[in-house]
Amino acid sequence: MRIKNNIRLSQIRFLVVLSIAMAVSPSCSVRKYIPEEEFLYTGAKLDIEKDENVKDFKRVEAELEDVLRPEPNSKFLGVRWGLYFHYKAQDNPNFITRFLNKKMGEEPVYESQVDLQHIEKVLNNRLENQGFFLSSVSSEVIRKEKKKQSEAVYKLNVAEPYLIENYTVEADSLPIYKDIRETMEESIIKIGNRFNLNALKVERERIDRALKLKGYYNFNPDFLVFEADTNQHKKRSFDLFLRLKKEAPQAALIPYRLTKVEVHPNYILGNRDHEETETELNGKTYVQGEVFFKPERLDPFILLKEGDYFNPNKSRYTSRRLGSIGAYRFINIQYEEIDSLSTSEEGALKANIYLSPMKKRVLRTEIQMVSKSNNFTGPGIVATISNRNLFKGGETLNISTNFGYEMQIASGGQEGLHTIQAGLEPELIFPRMLSPIPINTNFFRYSIPKTKIALSMQFQNRSQLYSLVGTTATFGYLWNANRYVSHQFNPISVNYLHLANTSPEFEEILNQNPFLKNSLDQKFIAGLTYSFTYNGLIDQQRTHQFYFNTNLDIAGNLVNLLSGGGDRPREVLGLEYSQYAKVDVDFRYHLQVGSSQKIATRIFAGIGIPYGNSEVMPFSRQYYSGGPFSVRAFRIRSLGPGNYNPEQSSGTGSFFDQTGNLRLEANLEYRFPIISFLKGALFADAGNVWNTDDNSLTGGKFSSKFIDELGIGVGAGLRVDVQNFVIRFDLASPIHTPYLPVGERWYFDYKNPILNFAIGYPF
Repeated sequence: MRIKNNIRLSQIRFLVVLSIAMAVSPSCSVRKYIPEEEFLYTGAKLDIEKDENVKDFKRVEAELEDVLRPEPNSKFLGVRWGLYFHYKAQDNPNFITRFLNKKMGEEPVYESQVDLQHIEKVLNNRLENQGFFLSSVSSEVIRKEKKKQSEAVYKLNVAEPYLIENYTVEADSLPIYKDIRETMEESIIKIGNRFNLNALKVERERIDRALKLKGYYNFNPDFLVFEADTNQHKKRSFDLFLRLKKEAPQAALIPYRLTKVEVHPNYILGNRDHEETETELNGKTYVQGEVFFKPERLDPFILLKEGDYFNPNKSRYTSRRLGSIGAYRFINIQYEEIDSLSTSEEGALKANIYLSPMKKRVLRTEIQMVSKSNNFTGPGIVATISNRNLFKGGETLNISTNFGYEMQIASGGQEGLHTIQAGLEPELIFPRMLSPIPINTNFFRYSIPKTKIALSMQFQNRSQLYSLVGTTATFGYLWNANRYVSHQFNPISVNYLHLANTSPEFEEILNQNPFLKNSLDQKFIAGLTYSFTYNGLIDQQRTHQFYFNTNLDIAGNLVNLLSGGGDRPREVLGLEYSQYAKVDVDFRYHLQVGSSQKIATRIFAGIGIPYGNSEVMPFSRQYYSGGPFSVRAFRIRSLGPGNYNPEQSSGTGSFFDQTGNLRLEANLEYRFPIISFLKGALFADAGNVWNTDDNSLTGGKFSSKFIDELGIGVGAGLRVDVQNFVIRFDLASPIHTPYLPVGERWYFDYKNPILNFAIGYPF
């Protein structure tokens, strides 16, 4: 029987509670509301008898079930709740019954609304579309008088299908027929397949796409017609012929060439008063007044050239490549037929590329109020000024500056500590590859790689503890291989960290923890980084969505060669440098449940190995666990390493102690709608960090008992999701705390939950 359940899970909880509270059975109440002359329609089923030669019928049967109409009233736990709420609102209208009817009520579906003859015709049509000609369909209604219910039964006698014996293209001298024959290797229609009307439609569209790539600008799939001939075969077979319709216009039967490609790099709608000059370059004409974008810089992004055949893929690639520059708001490619240059064998087109620029200079400011889980709270401001198309070649200069003040409150005797931090981050992005070695950008057909040069300078002063100055410089490339895959490669990555003005209290922390002291002594990091990302989460409509990211960070090898020999630790330019290799992977799987519910999962694993000049990983490259994007039942940096107990350390030092060079984490989250833009979530997180070598932290080394050292928490969250801008509140409590004594770790500490506030989904 065909039954559809369209009651949301968020409604189910309410219905279960309501059903317990109700003293009478709603199913009995529904029957008394059914009019005397009517029967409640409960659905339909198919009674199918197939010829012995019928195979692979499951998909056909699913298509047949889809045409059964109307759909009966939905049912849950044996009760038609929507129908019950509808009847109650009619019988006893009040605020509650009207509200329930509005939210979940359903109009009754009666037997009188079922058109058996119409459904019979539709079922027979679907069978013929799948090649089962000469089949028969009949129907009957089965009534249950006492329950006042009825069911439709459709009896199908499915005949042996017609199979394709031959598939040929009409023999004609027109050049277009030759081009059609050249596409037949990719045909989806194969000898031995049964007749399938939908397959013929798909085949026409496939041929249309193939002809478009050969320059047939005016072609349309409706100009193709299929003819079937069964007269040549005694068995149920037929010959399939493909030909062009006689009424197809001449313009659709010839390919078109681009006789001119005209580019307008600074197009403003309605503004044509200024004088414009034309510049010819590589088969393209650039039209602009004062030079806004240098033609030689814009030219590599445009794949259209004079003399080439029309190709919609090149148009699409060109539009995407131009959009990736970041200097244009609108890209519009229009084609214009030139009748005076057309012949009987080829047509002529002019391609006009109109590029409307964005504002050249933009200033963005953000005022923030930061509240961290280590009890530091305070205001901050971030300002970014951008200059697009800086050197008239699509270059973008971004200069960001930030300033913040944070004060620690209510932290067990550490009240009054404050932090001042400031930073300056200029970056220059070139929409092309800057390399001493010439690189053919045609290899990057989807998008041309960008070159990014960035510098970051950060200053932090934490009262009574230390001052920290960090500088990072990178030079690298980023590009998209396709819609899902992106790469970022930084062959040069340099980081310098200087710790100064340390207080006696902080020096005592370092002296008590040589591991921490060594990690902070690694002041100079020079190496390369690479990141690969596959993001299938952009297809939100898919049932199964995947995401994969891996990062590689290698430091110190080249510097080690330059430093020469000598005892370790070695130095370069008077600075002790780090030497390590670090790799991590982040895998995510989202399962779409219905139209608005989702089960999201994530697995993360990462490890960093120091070697050569380093005994430990530098502090800035170590992993930490806990917080709104990690194990949410624990505060940020408060989990691990291993079963290390943070209560054994001072409140100040534990922030630095709880890091490691190995991290494992797994997350599970069920997301569901509540009302409008308000979403809900139920989640469970597990993870921790460890060190692969012994250090001064008891219980911090990774071992075979790592499963028993996972921090595990569960919780619930609310998310305000407005057009993919998400403000997230997650409340979580631990159920397994690794730093508690063995035997006491499994404890649901619901009385002390952790509230996480963040922007964006956690994974």
